[in-house]
Amino acid sequence: MYYYSLSIESRYCPEMIERILRVVRHRGFELCALNVIPFYSTKIVNIYLTVSSRRSVELLVTQLSKLIDVQSIEIQKILSSKNRED
Repeated sequence: MYYYSLSIESRYCPEMIERILRVVRHRGFELCALNVIPFYSTKIVNIYLTVSSRRSVELLVTQLSKLIDVQSIEIQKILSSKNRED
């Protein structure tokens, strides 16, 4: 099992979080943590996700980047389940 932390910058709209979570679930990733920081003045939202899966994170990043409101995605950490127990 691998754990990935993703930083996503997106245009702010209420349904955007739902779309991202749906892609995470449909692509076989489990949501471990979610933090959303909206910037109302610029209509931008920063979304920090921690997900786990046996699949490659590139599969998820490719699908998330297809969402029209997503502006950038950055992979911050990749940990194996062995590293999380330390």
